Amino acid sequence: MMESIQSEAALNFCQACAVRNRAICADLDDEEIRILNSIGRRRHLEAGEQLFWEGDEAIVVANVIEGLLKLSTQTSDGKEQILGLAYPSDFMGRPFGNSTPYGVEALTPALVCTFQRADFDRFAREHPKLEHNLLERTLSELDRTRRWMLLLGRMNAEQKLATFLLDMSERLAPKGCAPFEQSADAFELPLSRQQIADVLGLTIETVSRQFTKFRKQGLIDLPSRREAVIQKRERLEELAQ
Repeated sequence: MMESIQSEAALNFCQACAVRNRAICADLDDEEIRILNSIGRRRHLEAGEQLFWEGDEAIVVANVIEGLLKLSTQTSDGKEQILGLAYPSDFMGRPFGNSTPYGVEALTPALVCTFQRADFDRFAREHPKLEHNLLERTLSELDRTRRWMLLLGRMNAEQKLATFLLDMSERLAPKGCAPFEQSADAFELPLSRQQIADVLGLTIETVSRQFTKFRKQGLIDLPSRREAVIQKRERLEELAQ
């Protein structure tokens, strides 16, 4: 009886999940969701808390429900290199792999669904729809990684911030049924100026100057330190390119 109640509660949680239609489990039916929930658990992370450690055995995989996390690696001289960001509905970890290729740390308070990798691998093999979604996510992640390498390696400060804001507007689009292709002109910045600087490989002074420049040019509005409104998207896209 207790297991039935817990299963029903887990199903209700998934049905009410803000990223349900965009997450890797989007195409699963109710019975498949129940099975997946039986091998997973929800975990809250505080800002600065580590989810994965680079080089560790790949024991766990996870799906982001709320919050923002960073993917990073250590260079040969001991410095951190940020490889990308994980947003709500993103999938993290290395299914069918032995080790974790990067570290994952929460930049903001976050909520994730975690699964033991062995259990998740078994479920994926038995459910082709999930395996197909996993392949699609892997290819999308590869595309994002390539864009991120271009952003860090080739763009100047103006291009970096323009690209960052456009990416944020896409990935932080209103929750619910909005697909990834939709964007939000007004959104809350989940990162401080210092965190944005760290992510983009810039100084906080440079980031602040670029924000001020964009606002004076009428490209964006900044109602507060944590709010941004894109006012001239086409012009911002020209700068990003």
